Amino acid sequence: MSTPPIIIKKVKKIVAGHHGGSWKVAYADFLAGMMTFFLLMWLITIMEPKQRAQIAAYFKKFNIFQKAGISMLMEYYKSGKKPPSKLPTVSQEIPPVKGEAEYFRRIIETNLKSLREHVLINIEEEKKVLRLEIIELVNKPLFYSGSAELTPDAKKILAFFAKELRERPVTIEVEGHTDAVPSRRGKLGNWELSTARALSTMLELEKNGVPPEKIISIAGYADNFPLFKNNPFDPRNRRITLVVKFQEPTPISKE
Repeated sequence: MSTPPIIIKKVKKIVAGHHGGSWKVAYADFLAGMMTFFLLMWLITIMEPKQRAQIAAYFKKFNIFQKAGISMLMEYYKSGKKPPSKLPTVSQEIPPVKGEAEYFRRIIETNLKSLREHVLINIEEEKKVLRLEIIELVNKPLFYSGSAELTPDAKKILAFFAKELRERPVTIEVEGHTDAVPSRRGKLGNWELSTARALSTMLELEKNGVPPEKIISIAGYADNFPLFKNNPFDPRNRRITLVVKFQEPTPISKE
C-alpha cells in the first residue's frame, strides 16, 4: 500500500499597521465638529440683534443675562438662590385671562389714580398670559436717569402689583426695556441698563411679599422690542414688563 499524502496548510497572518484606520474616523469626526462650530459662529454674527435676543431668551429662560457686563448680577445668582420649585395649586377654577385683565383695569383705576397712565395691559389668552406694561412718561420716570434706582412712583406701582399677585397661582417673568436713545450717563449701556432695571424690579417685588419662587426669570432686552414701533425713541418704550402666567389648578386628592 502506498503512504497517503500529508497536506500542510500555511496560514498567512497579515498584521495591520499601527492603530489600523481608526484614527481616520476620529479625525473626520473632529473636522466635522469644527466645521459645525465655525458655521454656528458665522450664523450668530450675521443675525439681527432681535433674533439673537429671541434665541438667547429661549435657551436661557432662567438666565438673567442677554449680554455680559454686570458683575453684580452674576454675584446675585452665585449667592445660592434656589431654582423655582413647583408652585402650590388650588382646586378652584382659574378665571379667564380677559376677566383678570378687566379686574386689573378696574382696581388700577380705583387705587392708582394719578399713576394709572403708567400702566398698559395686554393679554395672550391662549397662553393664559397677562402682560402688565409699566411705562415711563415724559417728566415722570420710573428710574433715575442712567441708573437702576427706582423712583418713589415706580415703587408705589410695584407695591400695588405685588399685593395683588403674591397670593395668586401665577408665575412672573420680569422684562426690562429701553428706548433707542443711547445711554449717556453712568457706565451702563442699554443692554446692561435694561437688565439691571429688571433685577431692581424683581427685588422690589420680593421686598413687597412676592415669593421668590413665583419669579421664574428676569431679562433685559435693551431697545429691541419697542412698545411703540413707529417711534423707537418714544420715552414710553422705557418700561418694565411683568409677564404674568396663570397656572392650571390640580384637584386636591381625597384621602
